[in-house]
Amino acid sequence: MNRKRGSRLISVWVGLGTAGILLGLFLALPASKAAESGSLQPQVEGYLTRLTQRGFPKAAQGVWLQTGKQVLAQHQGSTPLPAASLTKVATTLASLYQFGPEHRFVTLFGTSGSVDNGVLQGDLWVLGGEDPLFVWEDAIAVGNVLNAQGIRQVTGDLVIVGRFYMNFFPQPERSGTLLRQGLNGRGWPAEAEVQFQTLPPGTPRPEVNIRGSVRMTEGIPAEWQVLVKHESAPLLRLLKLMNLYSNNLMADMLADAVGGAKEVSRICRTLTGIPAEEIQLINGSGLGVENRISPRANVALLQAIQALLQEKQLSLADVFAVVGQDVGVLERRLLPAVLIAKSGTLNRVSTLAGVLPTERGDIWFALMNGGTDLVGFRTEQGQFLRQLQEQQGSPHALPPRWIPVEVAARSRTEWMGE
Repeated sequence: MNRKRGSRLISVWVGLGTAGILLGLFLALPASKAAESGSLQPQVEGYLTRLTQRGFPKAAQGVWLQTGKQVLAQHQGSTPLPAASLTKVATTLASLYQFGPEHRFVTLFGTSGSVDNGVLQGDLWVLGGEDPLFVWEDAIAVGNVLNAQGIRQVTGDLVIVGRFYMNFFPQPERSGTLLRQGLNGRGWPAEAEVQFQTLPPGTPRPEVNIRGSVRMTEGIPAEWQVLVKHESAPLLRLLKLMNLYSNNLMADMLADAVGGAKEVSRICRTLTGIPAEEIQLINGSGLGVENRISPRANVALLQAIQALLQEKQLSLADVFAVVGQDVGVLERRLLPAVLIAKSGTLNRVSTLAGVLPTERGDIWFALMNGGTDLVGFRTEQGQFLRQLQEQQGSPHALPPRWIPVEVAARSRTEWMGE
């Protein structure tokens, strides 16, 4: 579906069946009344008691449990709390809505000069396409395409236009310098050599020697000629990698591609009905306690992502970690063996949200903790979810409805971090 910004968002979303129900449910069910019929409220109270016994005030904790339309339990469900990397859930939703899961970011390489005997007479231009995962391997691939076209030397400059990122550096000057290095295998730094060794055997070592400097400008020449059209992996794969390793720079780049933190917030509020005070973002990554999302809003964001992905026969597992199956920041956590989740960590914040499959149905959850004992919070989160899944019946394996269609690449782990 080709979605546009603006007032059509509400009408389109309400017309999406499950998503329309989600929006209506969120608006119709105040968090203050959620616990009146909450069947799991005693378990939540026990969880909170264990935290208060460790000296952490209940006012710094948040919980939301929901299955289908029914809210099972909550604590401070509508209170915006520091979200840490759960902010990436909002970035994921806005990116999927804006671009669609199949979208690829395109970086164009071209010139207004001519090629003579292996020499490009003129500048090599790069038209950035906001690709958040353009790394050494991509520069090597572009260099080899240029070599295949007979280009081994550039007499002019490497000219950067627009948002071009490389190796997660948002500064075009730094990214341009790295690209210049990556195009010429005779001058690679050690990390480029390491990444080259991960490529298929027989991959050529490119040699494109740019004699000029790296510079930035606005606009391309009138007689622009495209030499290479480089496409990123599909957005679905980029989001999976971003969330597996909780990559902050990728998240901020994707949020900028959507239009910035305010636009991410606006899209999320429109799609879910979240009140403005329950989603307050200053960036797309979650760095900074100013990024605040309420527990029930976190669940609403996850359900909205699932509704979007279901249109493409995909699921939440295609963009978030499947515990026990995926590598990343959750692989060493003591969590239930059957779980799809996203975590977040700051200096005094530990958060976890996702969906917990059980024999009685899927439980959507958000656990948000504030205090200094991050290891203790993680332990309590895992214990609470394991006990909950045991009580409700633990499936032996991930149910078919949650098996991911796309499996993200596992090789780029040097940028792990939450």
